[in-house]
Amino acid sequence: GQTRKLGSQIYLTPRRPAMITASDCEIRGGEYVAYDRADYKTALKVWLPSAETGDAEAQANVGEIFERGLGGKPNYEMALHWYKKSAAQENKRALFNLGTLYEQGLGIEADKIAAMNYYRQAWGLPQDSFVYQSAVDQQMLEQAAKLEKAVTRKERQMRALSRQIAVLEKDLQAERNNGLQEELLGLNELIASLQSENNSNKVKLASIEKSNAKRKLRTVVTKDQATFTGNGSDIIAKDINFGKFYALVIGIDDYDNVEKLDTPINDINSIASVLEDDYGFKVTKLLNPDNISVMEAVNNLNAQLSEDDNLLIFYAGHGVTVASGESESGYWLPSNADAPPRDTNWVSNEFITRHLARLKAKRVLVVADSCYAGLLSSSPDFLMLGDTQNSVEFLKYKADKRSRLLLTSGGNLPVLDRSAKDSKHSIFATAFLDTLKQNEGILTGPQLYLKVKKQVIEDSKTAQFKQEPAYKVIKGAGHEVGEFYFVKQS
Repeated sequence: GQTRKLGSQIYLTPRRPAMITASDCEIRGGEYVAYDRADYKTALKVWLPSAETGDAEAQANVGEIFERGLGGKPNYEMALHWYKKSAAQENKRALFNLGTLYEQGLGIEADKIAAMNYYRQAWGLPQDSFVYQSAVDQQMLEQAAKLEKAVTRKERQMRALSRQIAVLEKDLQAERNNGLQEELLGLNELIASLQSENNSNKVKLASIEKSNAKRKLRTVVTKDQATFTGNGSDIIAKDINFGKFYALVIGIDDYDNVEKLDTPINDINSIASVLEDDYGFKVTKLLNPDNISVMEAVNNLNAQLSEDDNLLIFYAGHGVTVASGESESGYWLPSNADAPPRDTNWVSNEFITRHLARLKAKRVLVVADSCYAGLLSSSPDFLMLGDTQNSVEFLKYKADKRSRLLLTSGGNLPVLDRSAKDSKHSIFATAFLDTLKQNEGILTGPQLYLKVKKQVIEDSKTAQFKQEPAYKVIKGAGHEVGEFYFVKQS
């Protein structure tokens, strides 16, 4: 709370929630919970009063609570309600979250064009941006094609029904039959319903055609300590200063209470070497850490990273999912984790995501080679991959924007621990290493994803196992329209 004066009267305002680090909260005399997990009902009690007074950040938090689900069941209608209130105040997180609901059709009819418009606003893209317009054009073409097919199909159905009605009317004139009259009435009602739906589709189609005519189409509390020893060096390419690059790589194969794995430590050691030697990363390795070591390393990143820096977090180890009603939560298992269903010492995806939201770093990419890693983000797979040809114009445009991205080895499904191609590494790590080694210039996140995805799918077929990587935005972590880069050093 705040101590205020009204005239000569001194009074204390109610306490206000704030999303800050534990150390800042301690300095400011606030109250916080150390090493504990609050539930969404508790969180709703904290944020709802501020949301009702019009606080945009609180409204976005309340929307996320309803989207994740109180009591395990998401309430997308309430999430939309609070996101829209926050978005009306131009809150970027709420705008982005609205886009994901529209894209997936959660709580509202799916509309990818509306979704991309919300993404555009969240990322600060002008409406005439070539990135935005090219994506919208493609969606409009697809939507127009679907509407044209729907209009043609319904008109065909109405013609067939009209022929049936003509036959029934002749039969009705020949004989008085109440059953025929009721059937005739039902067919007329069905035609009226189809006509109404078709009129709606025609209005939507006309709107798309009108829009296209306006332009040419282009088809934990820890002690303060540095996670990294020393500072990295700025990396410059094509007259672009990409800033300093840091990597926190975590590998766990030796578990106390869970089945041991074969390849994570080999994966991490090899990846760390390539990042340091070929790409100029400052790397910190965590080999078989417990939960406190993982949480401390992530917690202390903020004190060292600046607004121009890049951070890669690579995790290789066990991942688990826990279902609660209609929603699921994902976890990383540190070396001291208990076996499911006991969640003692598990590191939740929520912990990782929340810390990414407060990091000052401009670009963050989380690469997770574990089962169910896709649950780190509830966003759909990436909708606007953009220019994969590395034009200088596109690179310069994206270089100033923040990014919070996730590359997973197998979406929300189990993944293989060992590759048939290279028994020392996982199937995903093999593809990841091959792609980095073969690259000779600037490698963007989408380029990395597409190359790794292709190799993983091919190799997993050889192993008679279906595995497909996923690439997406980490929702609620402050993503704009930025990208992540790997710049090969000569």
